[in-house]
Amino acid sequence: MASTLPPDLFDATTITSLLSTLAIVLVAYAVSLRALGPGGPRFLFVWHLADALCHFLLEGSFLYHCFFSYRDVRDVAGSVAGLFPTPYNFLGHEDRRIYGPQSAADGNPFAQLWMVYARADRRWAGADLGVISLELLTVFFDGPLALYICYCLSKRDPKASIWMIILATCELYGGFMTFCPEWLTGNINLDGSNFMYMWVYLVFFNMLWVVIPLYAVWYSVRDLSNALSERQVRKDM
Repeated sequence: MASTLPPDLFDATTITSLLSTLAIVLVAYAVSLRALGPGGPRFLFVWHLADALCHFLLEGSFLYHCFFSYRDVRDVAGSVAGLFPTPYNFLGHEDRRIYGPQSAADGNPFAQLWMVYARADRRWAGADLGVISLELLTVFFDGPLALYICYCLSKRDPKASIWMIILATCELYGGFMTFCPEWLTGNINLDGSNFMYMWVYLVFFNMLWVVIPLYAVWYSVRDLSNALSERQVRKDM
């Protein structure tokens, strides 16, 4: 018997959240038209700028709510079981507070966006230490590096290939460390019970940060190999 789909699968918040990711890509493409002109590696520029915007705007908002949005446990005593638990002594507050987007989902649009994704991976509703640790590196290292790569690409700076390999390695490692704890514990925080949760939220959105970084590595290695081959030819002349 087919499972009943959640009533909020395509609600206004979900549609707005999906449209926000599309808006980020469109902004990145519009900037590429001005920064690169008619030529240049447009796909890689758009990817890295969209990557930076996602890190700053979306994942940055997640960190904000993990550190600054909270509710007193006594205020949610009747619904604690439905919330993602906050680790003991998080930020030195022992067990008196519930942190994360779940504490601000009543009115903050970014918190509501993360609560949409948390339907598929409930760790993003609260303050999961592993996720926060990775997102700190993502927002404060990967984001600025992605912007710098865009600058290098716009200037036709050959060092862009080196930095793209470094960033791609970070993205791939981050993705592995995000999901490996779930694989080792039977995916207890993941919900793949319907097409949207499984193939859109968990597979599609996360595989983007696998397939495209691998392409960036391939592109960069080929570029660096060609440069080294040309240098060897000049050396042998």
